[in-house]
Amino acid sequence: MDAKKRINLFYRYILMTASVFILIGIVILPLTSGEEQFFVLFSLIIGFIILLILIYHMFENYVRPIRASINVTNELVKGNYNARTYVKPHGEAQQLSNAINVLARNLQEMTIQEKMQGSQWKTVMNNMESGLMLIDERGYVHLINRKFMQMFGKKSVDYIGFLYYDVLQDKTIHKVVQETFLYEEKMTGNITKTINGEKHYFEVAGAPVINDVRDLKGAVLVFHDITDLKRVEEMRKDFVANVSHELKTPITSIRGFAETLLEDEKADDAIKEQFLTIILKESTRLQSLVHDLLELSKIEKEEMKLSTKLIEVDEWLQSSLTLIEQQASKKSLEFTKEIKPNISFHGDPDRLQQVVLNLMYNAINYTAEEGSIFLRVDENDHEVIIEVEDTGIGIPDEARQRIFERFYRVDRARSRNTGGTGLGLAIVKHIIEAHQGTITVTSEMGKGSCFTVKIPKKW
Repeated sequence: MDAKKRINLFYRYILMTASVFILIGIVILPLTSGEEQFFVLFSLIIGFIILLILIYHMFENYVRPIRASINVTNELVKGNYNARTYVKPHGEAQQLSNAINVLARNLQEMTIQEKMQGSQWKTVMNNMESGLMLIDERGYVHLINRKFMQMFGKKSVDYIGFLYYDVLQDKTIHKVVQETFLYEEKMTGNITKTINGEKHYFEVAGAPVINDVRDLKGAVLVFHDITDLKRVEEMRKDFVANVSHELKTPITSIRGFAETLLEDEKADDAIKEQFLTIILKESTRLQSLVHDLLELSKIEKEEMKLSTKLIEVDEWLQSSLTLIEQQASKKSLEFTKEIKPNISFHGDPDRLQQVVLNLMYNAINYTAEEGSIFLRVDENDHEVIIEVEDTGIGIPDEARQRIFERFYRVDRARSRNTGGTGLGLAIVKHIIEAHQGTITVTSEMGKGSCFTVKIPKKW
């Protein structure tokens, strides 16, 4: 209640009291005479003053604090925990006002803490790397986080308030939820979704929400993206299978021809020379394979130490260009080089030469005779850009994401015939990443491919 209303109320009390005393005077005075009338009038005035003082005292010490307390209580009910009541310096009203103010402060602190905790929980949930969904005991969705929306699309309003099986169509998720409610234990399942054209694998974990009296109140679903783990697992399986196959082939050849030579004592010199040549070729291939495996292992374990120097591109590429021209001329390929003069940057010259030669040899190997290969070297303010292009067989769309994996070949027969180990591009990628650079590829089937390498000038 504001000050004006309090004053009006006080005046109303005074008016009521004055009216009572006037009425008493009107009734009593006619019944008296002379000095008695003066005495009665004086007594009424003194009584009115005393009563007025008492009313003011009661108003200030009881009515006003109680009304203030009622107003503050109404504000607290509305959720305004900033409201405070008037506090008298003494008496029961002081205790009441103090108690209400303490209650208001406690409610305000609790609200602040709840908001902070709610904000913290919201921040934690929205920054989780896993999708989260909260379902009540009836199956209605109450909460989802930002990662969940990224995984499944749509907005929170499309999920919250709906039954989980109406907004999630996957039967595996339905089974996980049903088993979680049925057994009241953690249940898991796996689903596959296509996001932005790429296949992603998710592990769905359902956990029951149980209160203190062991009543089931709902379930929490957590969606873990295990795509990278799946890919690593597939790469590991492929690697083991490929290593076994790649080692088995030359070893079988070497053993077979060696046994033939030992068993056939009458073999003429021409056959012996042919067999020994095959054994030498296969042993050389086996040696290259083991060398590349050791090289790749060393790089992946971060044991590769770069010998960084200032590279002058014109001088650095001289020996590489000679080797490339020799290999290109053997297949009657047209070799075009476009190298911007006076480019210099910091890097490991031997390792980066390995990158250029590997990419150029791949371009030569996968380009038919009378085709063309290109080497371009350019720069911008921050990077050196190396492009290797060919007019070869090209790379299928499904293979572009895998060509940098160990032992992956676009054309296995052609790669083996040229002595490739299937590890070259994997090594190339690791060397470039060690220089904090990037490598990308564009290709069109039957028209050729272009590998683009970007190396920072300083890192």
